[in-house]
Amino acid sequence: MAQEIWYVTYGSNLAMARFRCYLAGGRPAGAAREYAGCRDPRDPVRSEGVEVPGGIVFAGQSGVWGGGMAFFDRTRPGVAACRAHLVTADQFGDIAAQERRRPPGGEFARDLAGLLPDVETMVATGPGHYETVVRLGELDGEAMFTITHHDVASLPLRAPTAAYLRWISVGLREAHGYDDAAIARYVVAAPGVAGSWTEEQVQELSRDAYAAG
Repeated sequence: MAQEIWYVTYGSNLAMARFRCYLAGGRPAGAAREYAGCRDPRDPVRSEGVEVPGGIVFAGQSGVWGGGMAFFDRTRPGVAACRAHLVTADQFGDIAAQERRRPPGGEFARDLAGLLPDVETMVATGPGHYETVVRLGELDGEAMFTITHHDVASLPLRAPTAAYLRWISVGLREAHGYDDAAIARYVVAAPGVAGSWTEEQVQELSRDAYAAG
């Protein structure tokens, strides 16, 4: 039986339809990139809304969405609203490879999947933005991992685009049942957003995303 782990997401992969592009391939709405998908394209065995100590920060420059990308910063006060997807270690390796623009099933993906049982806190997998795998404890007896930057505070803050925020709003509604107001409060509180997006603007964007189905 394939080893299962929880992949903990906090950005656009909160939304299942967007996450499926990592699993089965495809181009999510508003994205500038087509994803190859995993060798095993199946949906997660389970997906659960979870809260993790820390917070999210929008920074850097996304080649997929334009604007800032979400990063998990475990040093921030409060909690990050996340979604844990129960996938196989091989799927996680392929997801991480795609984050790094490497081929699913390649050497990087296979090596990372084999490394997971030995990761106790975090491991850097090389240069880049999403290069660090962080272990976040366990859920129902299986290890939880997320992918972020090793030093989020060193990244230049940058506001996210509407296309990116739409997916995040969809995911927060799916995973946590947030309404438009709760989504807006959560997003606008993240570093990188203030001064570029108001709560009213994010609420409107969230309503439009929900209406679009």
